[in-house]
Amino acid sequence: MITAVLIDDDDNLRNGMKTLLTRYAPDIHIIGEADSVATGTDLLLQNQPQVVFLDIHLGDGSGFDLLEEVNKKGKLNSQIVFITAHEQYAIKAFRFSALDFLLKPVDPDELEKVIGKIKNVVDKNDSVAHIDLLLENIRKKVDNFKRIALSNSDGIHLFEVSDIIRCESEDNYTKFYIKNNKPVLISKTLKEYEDLLTEHGFERIHQSHLINLSYLKSYIKKDGGYVVMADNSNLPISQRKKERLQELLSKQLNN
Repeated sequence: MITAVLIDDDDNLRNGMKTLLTRYAPDIHIIGEADSVATGTDLLLQNQPQVVFLDIHLGDGSGFDLLEEVNKKGKLNSQIVFITAHEQYAIKAFRFSALDFLLKPVDPDELEKVIGKIKNVVDKNDSVAHIDLLLENIRKKVDNFKRIALSNSDGIHLFEVSDIIRCESEDNYTKFYIKNNKPVLISKTLKEYEDLLTEHGFERIHQSHLINLSYLKSYIKKDGGYVVMADNSNLPISQRKKERLQELLSKQLNN
């Protein structure tokens, strides 16, 4: 059994989550509940559950405040699953921090996906680094996140976004090529990272390639068109992306 706690200031939502977990995740054992930052902090420090289902909005503060309090008073090795409404800033922060979240009302299919991921990582006790990254991003209250957490079977890896040279699709996986590091393979699609990284100077030039324009060395028009990157990789450009890439490069030359 996997031990878990529910922290939400709405009794009905806590009861609803318990019903969903009983039906769709019977091996999740709820060992405690809380409805505030104060009671939730005590609950986590006393029980150290393997999983925490945590609402963002609590009566006396936020789920982020709760994690800050726990950090001040002790160490938390739990997997955190945030429960939230459609708050774009928070969702973006979760995705950059490789933290799981569920949108209200909780969809059973999404719950099952999250539970499946939890089962794969629950014994690794490596969630502290990306919780710290989340809190760092929330504290700064800026949209332009500087670091990203990448989670795979080896653990959680934190990188500067500016050090990512390129990303390459491998079926439903994405391989990250990072300056002065070995490639990192992540079990998420390239589309997910395109959504996150486009505003950081990344451009999708092909179905299989997302590049950081800062590391583009050359754009070669012959042989169908391709780019040469700082890691000396030669990457094809799809026909429909050529005009867009040329526009971006022209803007850079004129700035």
